[in-house]
Formats: sequence, C-alpha cells, structure tokens
Amino acid sequence: MHFTHIWNKFNLHGHKVILFILLVGCGFKGYTQNTKRINLANYDDKKINYGFLLGGHSSKFRIEYSDAFASLDLDSIHSIVPANLGGFKLGFVVNFHLFQYLDFRVLPTVGFYQNSLTYRYTDGTTLSELRDPTFVELPLMLKYKSVRRGNTRMYLLGGINPSIRAAGKGEDDEEKLLIKSTNLAIEIGVGFDLYQPLFKFSPELRYSYGLVNVLQDKQNIFSAGLRKVTTHNLTFYITFEGGPSELKSHNNKR
Repeated sequence: MHFTHIWNKFNLHGHKVILFILLVGCGFKGYTQNTKRINLANYDDKKINYGFLLGGHSSKFRIEYSDAFASLDLDSIHSIVPANLGGFKLGFVVNFHLFQYLDFRVLPTVGFYQNSLTYRYTDGTTLSELRDPTFVELPLMLKYKSVRRGNTRMYLLGGINPSIRAAGKGEDDEEKLLIKSTNLAIEIGVGFDLYQPLFKFSPELRYSYGLVNVLQDKQNIFSAGLRKVTTHNLTFYITFEGGPSELKSHNNKR
C-alpha cells in the first residue's frame, strides 16, 4: 500500500516555499525602506475591491495502490509514477473587507492542467497516460493581513477550492484513466501586498491539497492497480487590484 503523510507531501515543495519567502521578503524590505510616499492610503478600508490574477503552477497526481496491484493479474507492472507538469490560471478577484486585518476573497478562476502517470513494466517498457483537463474553480479564501509598513504588507490565506471540469480532450474515453469531473481541495498560501500609486500588486505562493478521490469507480487497465488518486499543486500568482476610482483620486491630487 502506497501512502505518504500529508506533511511529507507539503515538504515536496518546501524548498520552493522557503526560497520564495526569502527572496521576496528581502526585496520588499528594500522596497519599503526606499519608499517615502504612502500609496493608496485608504484602499483597504473599502468594503469591496476588485481585480484579476495570473498564475503558473506545477501539479501532479498523488496515488495509493489498491490490493489488486500486488495480485498475479498485475504482476507485469513494476510501479506507477506520477509526474510534475506545468500549467497556468486566469481569474478575477472579489475582495470583501471584514475586519481590520481580515478579508474574505472570492476568486473565480479557469485552470489549465496537465497530469501524467507513467506505468513501468517488469520487462523495462513504460507507458505514459496524460490528462489535460480545463477546470473552472471557485476558491473561497480568508486573508489575514499583517500591519502595513509603508507600501508593503504581508499576508496569509487559506480556504477551500471547489472545481468542475469544463473541457478536456478524450477525458471520458474508456481507454484512458477515468477521472471525475468535480474536485475539492484545501488551499493555504502566503503573499505580499505592494501598494503602487494606482493599484495594488501582490505576488503570492499557494499550495493546493486535494481532499477527494478523483478516480472514477469504473475500472479499466489504467485504474486496476489504483485505489485512490488526489490532486496536488503549487501555484505562483500575481494579482492586481485597483481601478478607475484610484486613477480619479490620483489625478485629483496632482
């Protein structure tokens, strides 16, 4: 039985998280020290703010073998190995200000994924199974913000991400690995708000951990040795929040 503890799963990308925090944190420290003007001083007091986001992610399946994997019927398969593959996301930001340091965010997003499993056989041959679905996602996140220092603020966020498959070539082909059209994940992340004269720019790193088994009950040669398949991905986002009201306010101050 193949099983990996959740902490080890998060540590898979741990070095990337640490590198992100160190690089971004050091860069923003210098940015704050060199910035005297306070941009968008009252922006976070608004009840609702809007924006958009762009993201690039690395995603992979996590698998658990079934008892059938050790049976004589599947003795020709040595192992099934998931691969890390890239993709990207596009979406919108709707931010609701709740309290001084707490926001609620709705982030409708379209995610373009690639997930692959490589079947390694005892005779040395391999077979790769690629899934490339497009998912419509609706992350619902709580954002906890630190005290603002100059034009910089750090934040943590977490929440759930329900999603539904929108498109994917051959996703329901019975000669492929059969994956469900819905998913649910829990997400946690860290980021920095950088306040510019006309908008707020925020680099963010977010980890997504799939909560449900996306493997369909219907079995074929690709799923016979599997009991559970979940999704995991690490995404770097860039969000932009602001709009015409900030431009008008900026022009009035000139």
